[in-house]
Amino acid sequence: MTANQHYRELLLRERAELTLISETTDEAASTVELDQSRVGRLSRMDALQAQSMSQESQRRNKLELIAIEQALKRIERNEFGDCLECDEPIAPQRLELTPTATLCISCASDREEI
Repeated sequence: MTANQHYRELLLRERAELTLISETTDEAASTVELDQSRVGRLSRMDALQAQSMSQESQRRNKLELIAIEQALKRIERNEFGDCLECDEPIAPQRLELTPTATLCISCASDREEI
């Protein structure tokens, strides 16, 4: 198995997990019913907070799914594993932890300083 095949498998597994999570959190992110006769004020506040957290989780999952799709496209184009800033190879340890990484450690650190 080549390195690109290995990372492709990692990305596909991560995409499958995120897709499953997204499907199970749809209900939690749906509109909260505000019927005062059914639940008290604190329960509604808890429900609204849980809904907000679920919506943010869904937003992050969608962004991660986009990053995964972009990484899979870079693999198809044989551009995976190279820093988008300096064209140097991204460390395999970094890609193992974050296969969607687009920057090497040096360039990522430079961006954080800005």
